[in-house]
Formats: sequence, C-alpha cells, structure tokens
Amino acid sequence: MLLAGKTAVVTGCLQGIGKATLVSFARQGANLFACVQHEDEAFLNFIGELSAEHGVNITPVSFDLLDEASIKHAATTIQKAKQPIDILVNIAGVTLDALFPMVTMDQLQKTFTINFFSQMLFTQYMTRLMLRNKRGSVINIASISGIDGNVGQLSYSASKAAMIAATKTLSAELAPQGIRVNAVAPGVIQTAMTENLPQAVVDEKMAAAAIPRLGLAEEVANTLCWLASDAAAYVTGQVIRVDGGIGH
Repeated sequence: MLLAGKTAVVTGCLQGIGKATLVSFARQGANLFACVQHEDEAFLNFIGELSAEHGVNITPVSFDLLDEASIKHAATTIQKAKQPIDILVNIAGVTLDALFPMVTMDQLQKTFTINFFSQMLFTQYMTRLMLRNKRGSVINIASISGIDGNVGQLSYSASKAAMIAATKTLSAELAPQGIRVNAVAPGVIQTAMTENLPQAVVDEKMAAAAIPRLGLAEEVANTLCWLASDAAAYVTGQVIRVDGGIGH
C-alpha cells in the first residue's frame, strides 16, 4: 500500500474530490484527519464504515475557513492527537462565479479568504508539525482556471493562481526541511461544484479535451495519492493537470 503507516490531513472531505480522496487514502493504508465545515450523521457513518473496511483511523475535524479562531482550534486538536503529520491535502474551496462587471468586492474577499488566505494559515500550522520530523508532503488543489483563466470565474481563477504561486514558493522554502509541496489542477470534474457550470462552458471544455468526457473525482484522488506517497519522493514544485488533455 502506497500510504501505509502515514497520517494525512485532508480538507473539504464532505463531498466531491475531498470525499474521494478519503476513500483513496484509506484504501492505501493512511490514517486520516478528515476536515469538514460541519459534521453530520451521514458523514460520521461514512468515515466509520471506511475506517472499519480498511483498518485505519479516521478522525473528523470540523472548522470554518472564514474564521481564524476556528482554524487555530482545529490545528490545536490535530496537534494534541500527537500523531506525526506526513501529508496535508488542501481541497476545500468555493467558487462564486460572475462576469467581471458584476463581480463584487465581497465575492472577491470571500473567495480569497476561503481558497487562499485560510489555506495558507492552516498550512502554516500543519507544516510546523511536519518540521518536527523533517519530512512531509503538501498538496494544494488548484485548477486549470488558475492557469488558463475562465470566463465568469475571475475570483476563483485568481485565487487558484495565487495557490499555484504559493505552491512554487513554498516548495523552494520547505524542500531543505524535507517537505515537498505540489499542486494538482483538475479540469472539469463531475462534482457538485461543477454542476453549477453552464452547459455551454462544459461543452466548450469537452470539445477542447483529448479525452472528451467529464473527469471523475476518483481520478483526481488517485493522482493525489501518488503525489503524497514516497513513490513521488523526487517531485516538488509541480502543478499537475488532471484535465483529460484540455491543456495538451
């Protein structure tokens, strides 16, 4: 198993890519801190069954990415568990789409707070734990929109471009400490978030793809699993597109 004996912190686990990542990581033997905005009975039942099926520990952690105190409390909870943290996967995010003339400053602020500022704060806390053992792997979920741009997604695209820039900078800063930092840029993936995209946008992306279909959350999760593992020990500072060849 690729992740046997490792402990991973994964955000945005309630649905989509985050939920698929929990499954992929558990299948590969990782113990997990499953971070969500709020816990509900269905989620707790899901991680309980997943834990039993694969013989791993999965601990739910809830916090609000718009609340610095909540983020700090979550980090303290993870720290008090006294488990070495090997992997952090920043998946949680939001998209508030609008054409540029209609973009509000509130939309920009909220998108950047959730997709970038809070992610950097949480990453600070988690990498401090990694530094104790001089090893770790941080993976940020970016987007092809952060590379190529996308009509109607100014706030989202800009926040993901910021995440890509941070990935490259952090990879250089943290490599001497044994911590790798990479990003994955999904294309149009079949999740609740992309269900809100206009069909014309989806059709345009599919027409540009070498593999003309929607991607699956599991396909992104499998890439994250490899990047998190020792199989990718010489990979850092990279942005890997999982987009069916839209950028080919």
